[in-house]
Amino acid sequence: MSETVSYAIGSGVLRLIAGDITTDDGDAIVNAANSALAGGGGVDGAIHRAAGPKLLAACRDIIARIGRLPAGGAVITPGFDLPARHVIHTVGPIWRGGNDGEAEALRSAYAQSLARAAEANLTTVSFPAISTGAYGYPLDQAARIALETLGQGLESGPVREIRVYLHGKNAFDLWRSVAEALFS
Repeated sequence: MSETVSYAIGSGVLRLIAGDITTDDGDAIVNAANSALAGGGGVDGAIHRAAGPKLLAACRDIIARIGRLPAGGAVITPGFDLPARHVIHTVGPIWRGGNDGEAEALRSAYAQSLARAAEANLTTVSFPAISTGAYGYPLDQAARIALETLGQGLESGPVREIRVYLHGKNAFDLWRSVAEALFS
């Protein structure tokens, strides 16, 4: 079952979608990557599997040039076998209780992903709920930070449509309630 809600923000739109980000056909999808860009579990593993082996090779080339990608950073690659033309890889923070710069790093992960999209003249970007899986970020706090940052991005940048893919009804309902409070 795919459920979607939309919010007009500035001259753009933010959509929350209960679904699979690897099927998205926008300009770019965002990968909640690890700092080595090596693929892994969750969204990261699903994106790497769907994109094919050329994605890992492109990520290895980036890491060879820049070293590990810090939390809050973002880089872009082609989408290879994905419907989306590009993958923006960002590293979210690992939750350590909230007093270790996690909120700033999470805000930066979303903002830097939008910056990479703007640099590549992309107008439709899709995100997962960064850091809320294995990295343990509390879903309600992550939703507020993400939606505030993405809303600001729609108001100020060239990105015109942002889609946030959420896994499971509980996550979708929670993000929808935060979005209603922020955008309605």
